[in-house]
Amino acid sequence: MTVPTPVTPIDAAPRDVGDRLGASTVAPPDGLIDRLAASGAEVLDDDAVRAEAGRDWWPLAIAWAAQGTVPQRPAVVVRPTTTEQISVILAACNESIVPVTPIAGRSGVCGGSIPVFGGVALDLTSFDGVIGVDETSLTADVRVGTFGPDLEAALGAVGSGYTLGHWPQSMDLSTVGGWLACRSAGQYSTRYGKIEDMVLGLEVVLADGRVVRTEGHGPRAATGPNLTQLFVGSEGTLGVITEARLRIHPLPPAQGRRAFGFTSFAGGLAACRKILRRGATPAVLRLYDEVESARNFDQPDTNVLVVLDETDPGLLAATLAIVDEECAAGAGAHALDVALVERWLGHRNDVSALAPLWRAGIVVDTAEISGAWAALPGLFEEVVSSLRALEGTLAASAHQSHAYTDGACLYFTFAGRGPDDDAWRERYYRQAWDTVTDATLRHGAAISHHHGIGLNRSRFLPRALGSGFEVLAGLKESFDPVGILNPGKLGLASPFGPSPWS
Repeated sequence: MTVPTPVTPIDAAPRDVGDRLGASTVAPPDGLIDRLAASGAEVLDDDAVRAEAGRDWWPLAIAWAAQGTVPQRPAVVVRPTTTEQISVILAACNESIVPVTPIAGRSGVCGGSIPVFGGVALDLTSFDGVIGVDETSLTADVRVGTFGPDLEAALGAVGSGYTLGHWPQSMDLSTVGGWLACRSAGQYSTRYGKIEDMVLGLEVVLADGRVVRTEGHGPRAATGPNLTQLFVGSEGTLGVITEARLRIHPLPPAQGRRAFGFTSFAGGLAACRKILRRGATPAVLRLYDEVESARNFDQPDTNVLVVLDETDPGLLAATLAIVDEECAAGAGAHALDVALVERWLGHRNDVSALAPLWRAGIVVDTAEISGAWAALPGLFEEVVSSLRALEGTLAASAHQSHAYTDGACLYFTFAGRGPDDDAWRERYYRQAWDTVTDATLRHGAAISHHHGIGLNRSRFLPRALGSGFEVLAGLKESFDPVGILNPGKLGLASPFGPSPWS
């Protein structure tokens, strides 16, 4: 079992850790702990384990950790190793009306795995491993507690070697279940797709303990609505995903790289759009604005595009030819040293500066959205300029991180500093998120591309989904009528009280 990586130490002894959100919490009633233990799962209630289970990589929680608090601790942590145990645990909690929050790597940055109302934290990190690989059909059955590096090592050791092709920035910190719960995107998604494109079927345990399997019997089906996609992205609110059948790929035999500079961010976006329009899908097609080009590549006064692809040599040559043609045709475009791609590879997962910045009093976070190509240039300009106009902003920038034929993901970064005051930091944090989200909705774009909703974005989801939110609420009522599954998330009503971050 791989263990989660905490973002920063908690500056308090385990017994002295406090709960910052202050929600009304639920303790297991008499007899429930015995039922949970009788399932065969490990049940833990010591202070250190509960404190770590009370947070994830939500940046705001870093400042709280420096004050000896976490967002919210569970009453107990339960670690199952079988689907049967999970079924018993959920059925018992459902009968007792005790909230259950699925957790694993806890690498999410939106507070999605915080047990807002206490209760049980269902730790799935012991429920791991590759069950089997079908080399002929190119599928793998995987338990959801499997961390990214462990999955890739297992797939790489089969036959001539395979890969899922899913490489999120949180690769070392996250699990298959977390990817599925939040509709994760890997950095090579233009070649391999997002996680929802990779999943064929699921095993899911519902709130009352029933175990269901969805699809997975073929590459495509017309057997009613796609039930698999109901659970992908539901963030543990509709059921607990336990196993997944995933599409895999042979390890790629060839790789190529390119780097270009553009005089404007809009010009770089246009080149990316035209590359995708012609059918080329390089694994990496990332465009950085001038601020991030200077910070990440020491390339001021330009907008850097890094390109990497890995595939069959014939496809690789054709893809790079299209990239070269479209970038050469771009206004003010020029070729850069391909060593910039190696530089990106070396630093792409480095988040070591996050905790020190917060501990130094600097509020910093990222917000990723996705929109149609037609909307992106204007959205970029509006968000960056609006963030810079906020009192206290030190920097605001963006890059385009994942691209498709119809649009792309813009990844905004903001940093601000003001008085050494918790109220100011939280107010600025909310203002920055309101700024990004309001502009995103005005431009008809999606408020999240791959980080999900969790707790931080919950207040925005009803507005983002419009009348569709009623459908989501209806699904919640049907799948989880008592409301025990990850309450306080996705903007959904909870029987345990209102969300403490609304």
